Amino acid sequence: MDMILNRFKRGLAEGQLQIGLWSHLSNHVSTEVIGGSGFDWIVLDAEHSPNETFQLHQQLQALSEGGSSAVVRVAWNDKVLIKRVIDIGAQTLLIPQVQNAQEAAEAVAATRYPHDGGLRGFTGLSRASRFGRIKDYHQRAADEICVVVQVETVEALEQIEAIAAVEGVDGIFIGPGDLSAAMGQIGNPGHPQVQAAIADAVKRIRAAGKPAGILTGDEAQARQYIEWGCCFTAVGADIALLARASEQLAARFAPLKNTCPQAA
Repeated sequence: MDMILNRFKRGLAEGQLQIGLWSHLSNHVSTEVIGGSGFDWIVLDAEHSPNETFQLHQQLQALSEGGSSAVVRVAWNDKVLIKRVIDIGAQTLLIPQVQNAQEAAEAVAATRYPHDGGLRGFTGLSRASRFGRIKDYHQRAADEICVVVQVETVEALEQIEAIAAVEGVDGIFIGPGDLSAAMGQIGNPGHPQVQAAIADAVKRIRAAGKPAGILTGDEAQARQYIEWGCCFTAVGADIALLARASEQLAARFAPLKNTCPQAA
């Protein structure tokens, strides 16, 4: 069995625009449904969702046939958490709250084996190696691992060039929610000051030779971010799709609830 290729990583390296969707529902059934919807990548969120390793394992299985690449956002920049999700088959990791080059380097090291300068622990029977069936997996694993770090504070934005210079960082993702909070505009990422900071960050990330990514549920804003140069943009979330669609359906029938037609 040969190494499984990371299409998302190749897309970033080639400058391809990739459209994604966030997944908070933490369920392999819903993941399988959205995985076949035509998105290039799906974020399996373990930072702000009730996702644990076994649930993520099931969701990675559900995405294996759907066409969308899996991106796992771990709960923190922690070598144990990173090791566990790589072992269950995650090839692309999104690391939250990376503030500087040192933290970016720590994130990369957690994904690499010692011969590649890393700290990743060894196992010969992981799902990542297809249970030992991929020849020379451990020697070649880093080729298909993609590390995307999140910059989401004012301090982190100031360190963009240093973070981008870290070997093994494949992309930089701007977190608009936390950034708006850090700038005193919590819950309002559309504020002009926040938007100006995002535009500047995207420009600097691209100038540093890295692809830039972001998330928004606002379609017009998503198109704006793409125009600014975001190469990988998440344009919605599964919870939002379910919540808004169910609300709209209920609202259409709400006027009927106070009356009950007489039986014919």
